[in-house]
Amino acid sequence: MKKVLIAVDETEDSKSVLSVFQNMVRPPESVVLVHVQQLEGKSMMIDMLSDSELDTLREALEGTEYKETLDRKSEKILNFYRKELENGGLVSVKTVVRAGITSDEILKIAQEEGVDLIVTGYNGKSFMQRMVSGSLSKDIEKKAAVPVLVAKNPTAEEKYAWSTAAACGAK
Repeated sequence: MKKVLIAVDETEDSKSVLSVFQNMVRPPESVVLVHVQQLEGKSMMIDMLSDSELDTLREALEGTEYKETLDRKSEKILNFYRKELENGGLVSVKTVVRAGITSDEILKIAQEEGVDLIVTGYNGKSFMQRMVSGSLSKDIEKKAAVPVLVAKNPTAEEKYAWSTAAACGAK
């Protein structure tokens, strides 16, 4: 595997991608870290915009305080993950920031970069939350041309079981 795309955000659940990635059998030659900015908060309306309407929205936001805040947030998130990956011994880490529909942007970047695998976190939404707002990881999984690995944050019980197993030498 030569290149892996890792989609990240500011949530604790997103940090599970680090654990999954660091436990891969063979690390890739390079990683593309991606953060997609939410232009309208958590509204579903952005999913209904056409490409030209999204482009108009992006242009309208350029140079605004709101966009500058998004850019600072993206930089902070990507710097955290870059540092973690580099501390783990990975040398080639590229960061990409996009604004728009998260799943669409991740899939576009995956194609542009020619990645062999997409790694994304799982947010643990309830059934009703998924019915209303959808599931990013499911959407990417359905549409991706490459394998998708969904990193799930372990529950407290799972963390305890793993640490107990490791302490007993069962790892």
